[in-house]
Amino acid sequence: MAHGEVSEIVPASCEAVFDLVHDYGRRLEWDTLLQAAYLDDGFTAVDLGTTTVCVGRRSLGGIALKTVYVSFQRPSVAAVKMVNKPPFFQTWAASIRHEAIDQDSSCITYKFHFTARPRSLRFILEPVMQQLFLWETRKRLRALKEFFS
Repeated sequence: MAHGEVSEIVPASCEAVFDLVHDYGRRLEWDTLLQAAYLDDGFTAVDLGTTTVCVGRRSLGGIALKTVYVSFQRPSVAAVKMVNKPPFFQTWAASIRHEAIDQDSSCITYKFHFTARPRSLRFILEPVMQQLFLWETRKRLRALKEFFS
């Protein structure tokens, strides 16, 4: 299983950052990884049990991950796990934690883990996918920071 963690200091409160990250109507304003992001299955707001779809940029294969929120505790933590079976992913899950630094800044920490498929190619796929996901996550969180700057 591959995993990673990336943190960034953002010049905004936990509440402001948490709300923007989980606002799928505004997700593409800052998220550099995605070409589409939306709530699914009739949901109109994010909460525990909400399903969402995030579609990666075409340059990354345009892979769509459908996830369900397994934790949602505004403004401190949210976690999702994949519920579909897109190419190359057997499992995938992530959490986003927000910690206040002071009234006008916070730290966001994104943790992920996944299992690649097919099983016979995991030894090749997982290290490559892990490095790509770490690089993209750093880029995303820097863009989030810049959005609030």
